[in-house]
Amino acid sequence: MTIEGSSESSWQQSDNFRINSSGDASHDSGDIRGRKERDRVVVEPVVHAMDWSDVSLRQWLDNPERSVDAIECLHIFMQIVEIVDLSHSLGIVVHNVRPSCFVMSSFNHVSFIESSSCSDSGSESLDYGSSSQTAKFKGSSSPLPSDSHQQRSHSGTENSQLEIIPTNASNIISEISCLQSSSINPIPNSLEVGDNVEQMEEKKPFFPMKQVLLREMNWYTSPEEVGGAPSSCASDIYRLGVLLFELFCPFTSAEEKCSTMSTMRHRLLPPQLLLKWPKEALFCLGLLHPEPSSRPKMSELLQSEFLNKPRDNIKEREAAIELQERIEEQELLLEFLLLMQQRKQEAADNLQETISFLSSDTEEVIKQQSKHWRKGGLCPDLGKDSVSNLSMIKKVGNEDSGCSGSRKRYKPGLHSHNVEESGDHLLEGETAGNEVSILSKSPRLMKNFKKWESAYFLTRHRANSSVSLVGRGSIIATERNSVKNLPLKDHYNEARQSGWINLFLEGLCKYLSFTKLQVKADLKQGDLLNSSKLVCSVSFDRDGEFFATAGVNKKIKVFEYHTVANDRQDIHYPVVELTSISKLSSICWNSYIKSQIASSNFGGMVQVWDVTRNQVYMEMREHEKHVWSVDFSFADPTLLASGSDDGSVKLWNTNQGVSVGTIKTKANVCCVQFSIDSAHSLAFGSADQRIYYYDIRNSKVPLCTLIGHEKTVSYVKFIDSTNLVSASIDNTLKLWDLSTCSSQVDCPLQSFTGHTNVKNFVGLSVFEGYIATGSETNEVFVYHKVFPTPALSFKFDSTEPLSGDVNDTPQFISSLCWHGQSSTLVAANSLGNIKLLEMV
Repeated sequence: MTIEGSSESSWQQSDNFRINSSGDASHDSGDIRGRKERDRVVVEPVVHAMDWSDVSLRQWLDNPERSVDAIECLHIFMQIVEIVDLSHSLGIVVHNVRPSCFVMSSFNHVSFIESSSCSDSGSESLDYGSSSQTAKFKGSSSPLPSDSHQQRSHSGTENSQLEIIPTNASNIISEISCLQSSSINPIPNSLEVGDNVEQMEEKKPFFPMKQVLLREMNWYTSPEEVGGAPSSCASDIYRLGVLLFELFCPFTSAEEKCSTMSTMRHRLLPPQLLLKWPKEALFCLGLLHPEPSSRPKMSELLQSEFLNKPRDNIKEREAAIELQERIEEQELLLEFLLLMQQRKQEAADNLQETISFLSSDTEEVIKQQSKHWRKGGLCPDLGKDSVSNLSMIKKVGNEDSGCSGSRKRYKPGLHSHNVEESGDHLLEGETAGNEVSILSKSPRLMKNFKKWESAYFLTRHRANSSVSLVGRGSIIATERNSVKNLPLKDHYNEARQSGWINLFLEGLCKYLSFTKLQVKADLKQGDLLNSSKLVCSVSFDRDGEFFATAGVNKKIKVFEYHTVANDRQDIHYPVVELTSISKLSSICWNSYIKSQIASSNFGGMVQVWDVTRNQVYMEMREHEKHVWSVDFSFADPTLLASGSDDGSVKLWNTNQGVSVGTIKTKANVCCVQFSIDSAHSLAFGSADQRIYYYDIRNSKVPLCTLIGHEKTVSYVKFIDSTNLVSASIDNTLKLWDLSTCSSQVDCPLQSFTGHTNVKNFVGLSVFEGYIATGSETNEVFVYHKVFPTPALSFKFDSTEPLSGDVNDTPQFISSLCWHGQSSTLVAANSLGNIKLLEMV
């Protein structure tokens, strides 16, 4: 810190000093030389940069639970005495010797911060009006040693004062030391502190901390200052006496403390202090003498037996405290290292477990592959040593016939080879480059390697969990019939070891089997008189020979698939055209009766059409609002379901023409779907962001509710009897497992992201694990159920289907449907463009 003196006092004549960290004062130039110019003294170890762990001495003293420890109190008092002695040696009076101006760091190290005036912006620090030196303190401090008083200057000691000028940093320190309290106003020179402090409290409202600071200034104002005399070094001695009294006399309440401290100028000490701490009380009375000249000088204070006697004990205690501090620091470091070691060990254990089952899976794959080779007569003795098998697999992996990761995993024309030919075949291509050629030929796999890694672990965990349930069932059956024990057990072990691998392998190979979607054909219609082009639904018949489209033009158009796919015609005409009285939202072909198509429309009507007769077979008008979806049961061709904005799902029997059941919900129903192999299982999606799975024989309570989407569920489709995929306008598809579902499921097996869907119904269709959906970017995306990101995509152009003009308005895919007999799908967009897309 730097101390800058004014030109009015004798401090002008002093030389420059620097106080080093040990507290010794040394001359910058050897001897004191007189000066006429303004001096600047650098003093380092007095003012402390406050740490967050520091506590104000005022706060520490006011703790009602504080107990008096004589050595601790004397240690704190001596540090403050040494700080005051340092200022006096420089000819400066420290009139702010108050607890609020000191902070205590760890192990009772005391540091001076500055005047705790906590003034508001524009207000000044507390001052008593005498002509005084102005000091600016910077830097940090530590407790000062006892011998710092030996080198001092006494010139102008009685007429000098110490005042701290807050800088930006010190303003922050001041705010912290006052516990973020508001300011107090400066006390004018004419104010008699002892008599008029109550008047100030009445004039302005104070926060509790303000009142404490104001009372503190009253308590620490010496009798001569109350009488109007300037502050002096003797005044600091008086303040030290008040501080010593506070250290050794704790109070249980603020009222008791205020009452006792107000009588301090009359040297009326509490009886308990006189009885318990007689020496300290006697020393305190000497410091509090009403006559400044009768108080001990600073040199007498430092040389007194009272302060010097306990120094050895204090040093020993401080050394013990520092030792304890170091031990605690080492314990902290030790705990940190042990915790880090524990976490790393857990990570290592997890990694070791992962490597273990990777090795197990590798051996299982080798075993399966060797079985296939033996069946083909390629490698008769593989499988004895997994390590040698692995090296052989790498060598043979370059050939299409032996590549498990290749798209062509099986060749029908493969002939058997003898052992010699097989051996020659294995020795070909042994370079390291050839060993990695399988992965190098699959850049899509390497690009998404991390995601496939996650998919691998997910599939393994899911499959093993389901197999373990099967295993427990097998064990129960074994206990009932010991004769069937071995076959069941062997079957269980085989399923447990290889079942999930085949699932993952299927997904991996299907993902890599196709590289793109390409246009197989464009469906060009000649409906020039109808401007409504949006296709809302597409559906194939049971044999894949015909597909139908329906939309806002109120028409169902039936096209012959092979004609559209193979004939390059300018215009494609439907073989059948059915007209509805309202805009159509959904159609579904009967999976058994080839001539029946069900439709739903915006008017709340459900219709069943006879395609061969080109007429309505039946109409059902029980819904009250827009019907979004219809679906025929796969298991019962006479059973039909529909979902509506009226919050109901209706079940219809086409032989009766009326509803045979109703499921009521609290939100709009946007989609319905029967299970593939059961006429009793039905799922539907709702505007309340949930999917409900029902056994329609008990329509009061769902079997389970699937929770996970964040917006309206627009489509649900069964991939197989136990897996369901759902679409929502929250930009996601989700895969659900219904085999082990409880009443509520909030964790899907997989979430698929990559397409954009926040507003429109964009279509959803499934085929052999492939999931096709549209996007509001005018693209078709194809996922596989094992992998969360798109495998393939295709973007429609924005041209009008007939005129060929470019339409700049945003377009989206409105519907799509897999052919069911091949890797082809029909997709339509909001402009009415219909394309046959094929995976190649």
